Amino acid sequence: MKRNTKRRSPSVRVVALGGGTGLSTMLRGLKAHLADGGKRPPKLQISDLTAVVTVTDDGGSSGRLRREYKVLPPGDIRNCLVALSKDEDLLAKLFQYRFPNGRGLSGHSFGNLFLTALTNSTGDFPKAVQVSAEVLAIRGRIFPSTAQNVTLEAVLEDGTVVAGETSISRSRKRITQLRLVPRRVRPLPEVLAALREADLILVGPGSLYTSLIPNLLVEEVSEVIAHSKAMRVYIANLMTQPGETQHYSVADHVRAIYEHTRRRLFDLAIVNSSAVSPQLLRRYRVEGAEPVDPSPEGLARMEIRYVGGDFLRQDGVVRHDAARLSEVVLTEFFRIQR
Repeated sequence: MKRNTKRRSPSVRVVALGGGTGLSTMLRGLKAHLADGGKRPPKLQISDLTAVVTVTDDGGSSGRLRREYKVLPPGDIRNCLVALSKDEDLLAKLFQYRFPNGRGLSGHSFGNLFLTALTNSTGDFPKAVQVSAEVLAIRGRIFPSTAQNVTLEAVLEDGTVVAGETSISRSRKRITQLRLVPRRVRPLPEVLAALREADLILVGPGSLYTSLIPNLLVEEVSEVIAHSKAMRVYIANLMTQPGETQHYSVADHVRAIYEHTRRRLFDLAIVNSSAVSPQLLRRYRVEGAEPVDPSPEGLARMEIRYVGGDFLRQDGVVRHDAARLSEVVLTEFFRIQR
């Protein structure tokens, strides 16, 4: 179903929701289109960019800090800060530095420790993110979807209940239901304000059950998106994930989001239509992963428009090409506006 965006200016206010490497990849592409004094053609210009990041990670450095210091997991936030930093070559490298050894330090990144120290100093994780954003001189804004310490819980197809993002990711059984603990979770007011003011709302790419749906389970977030006049875009994953989304098509991904939010959220799906190299394909299939079926007919039945293209970057792993992806998203937005 075609929706009219609410602004007619040559620039756009964008909100991107997600987590993991998918969101930081998307942000790198979008950052290149931020308003920069006329150096970029107005038709592809972003006037405001906001990232909304999931906070359910409980593994690795983030999980250790979360358990030991009772802070929100900093890892996904850190990656987004680096992605939006003005100079990824200096302070950003410091934020990504991971200690190779040392009692208590091994495995931790400097950025995670910095965010944890700021949180303990200010008593407020969102404030710590804001201060870090100023240190890195980021272009855009970053908010956790909630300031509450939430846990992810999944019900598997055999009725087993699995708690924690790491355990859910490791499971090889199909997920039938995902929920947050506690059930009622308050969003940050800044998140709701950004969504209400947005012209373009992007969900994905990212792990369906551990990066995307957790943001949309936060009270009011999916409700505001459902009623938004913005163009609402689902950016499809390139590959399925063993167990979590095995054999899922793009339409299956969207259907899972709709079932969990009980709302219709998307107007458009951006889907890769180019082939993965045979060598990489063999490697992924050994792990139980495969390219996501574009399923344009399934999307059409859900009244979601489909835009395909070559968004692959293949350099040992399969990733989205951030530049091509962001350009297609923005080009489609301004095409619809006309």
